[in-house]
Amino acid sequence: MAISLDIARDNPNAQTVTVPAAALQPGEDKPTLIGLSREELGEALGTIGVPQKQWRMRASQLWHWFYVRGVSDFAQMTNIAKDLRQKLDDAFTIARPEIVSEQISVDGTRKWLFRFPARGAGRPVEVETVYIPEEGRGTLCVSSQVGCTLTCTFCHTGTQKMVRNLTAEEILSQILIARDRLGDFPNADTPQGAIVPSEGRLVTNIVMMGMGEPLYNFDNVKKALLIASDGDGLSLSKRRITLSTSGVVPEIFRTGDEIGCMLAISLHAVNDELRDVLVPINKKWNLKALLDACRNYPGLSNAKRITFEYVMLKGINDSNQDALDLVRLLKGIPAKINLIPFNPWPGTDYECSDWERIEEFADIVNRAGYASPIRTPRGRDIFAACGQLKSASERMRKKERDAMAAQG
Repeated sequence: MAISLDIARDNPNAQTVTVPAAALQPGEDKPTLIGLSREELGEALGTIGVPQKQWRMRASQLWHWFYVRGVSDFAQMTNIAKDLRQKLDDAFTIARPEIVSEQISVDGTRKWLFRFPARGAGRPVEVETVYIPEEGRGTLCVSSQVGCTLTCTFCHTGTQKMVRNLTAEEILSQILIARDRLGDFPNADTPQGAIVPSEGRLVTNIVMMGMGEPLYNFDNVKKALLIASDGDGLSLSKRRITLSTSGVVPEIFRTGDEIGCMLAISLHAVNDELRDVLVPINKKWNLKALLDACRNYPGLSNAKRITFEYVMLKGINDSNQDALDLVRLLKGIPAKINLIPFNPWPGTDYECSDWERIEEFADIVNRAGYASPIRTPRGRDIFAACGQLKSASERMRKKERDAMAAQG
């Protein structure tokens, strides 16, 4: 049986997608094994009677099934004895979270709305994840939080109050489901008509640029990304994983030292006065503190450049002088500058810079020796473009949560 989701109701450009019923059965009443380290997997096995001398071997088996084969049912683990599979199924879950909707843009971009358990929020929560297919690669934009605390004024996500952090399992699940839906695990078929890279893996790059500030959820993000880059699992190169931060300065060095991924900075202004408005975290860690942290990023080199993201806002930050100041600001930092045409959303007061203005801005930056590609807007018709992600999730008030707990 399959469930058909009419996601085109509010958007004539979105396709109606059929989601397998099996994807809608999360095992919320049992602890998950997804997102655990090998050591934690071994300890979990010990709770169901697996002898300690077998922990390492059994954990490696499970790891392979989770992250190489992409299974979400213990019954499919054919090299594990049936009685152990039954014990695993009785005690734990590896089921995927619920897919609320899947939208497909006219340009092939896909956006999923996932639903996760309440876990302190009082009610189940939802996040958005986006897949962007390009020639030679497929990029998955992953969320780290439900909502956001940063209130960046040009960002739609910033209008949603913070609900809670996502767990390592929930971050990884976004990758696993995307690979499920794209047919990117062994022996899986790519959906008919899907726009994907013509060869190789379909999810080649991960960007922590979805909902939330990753460095305000450092431990869970770190755990998830280390599993994603593990050579015996999802095996994504750390050079193909990029974490974007608005400027949580104390965690920037740790990101390079403990995760080792590429770094992107959500910059958007060349002076503190404007950045205080656009990216209010700047009031806590100003441009000098932020750029000092960038200069000290572990492994920084011409081969491992920092990406600076700069949204183009008409009449706000797009003058030739702004371009010259940007070049001076980043002097000495191996960098690439992504120029992002502003993606509109309901209620915003900002407009996108004219295309000719963006090109002239880019020319100034290019002549100074910096690569400054203009990011092609993708998925605008399904609100999947940069700065457009948001869900309807809200955290219940404490009084409401207490009342719900009393009824249960």
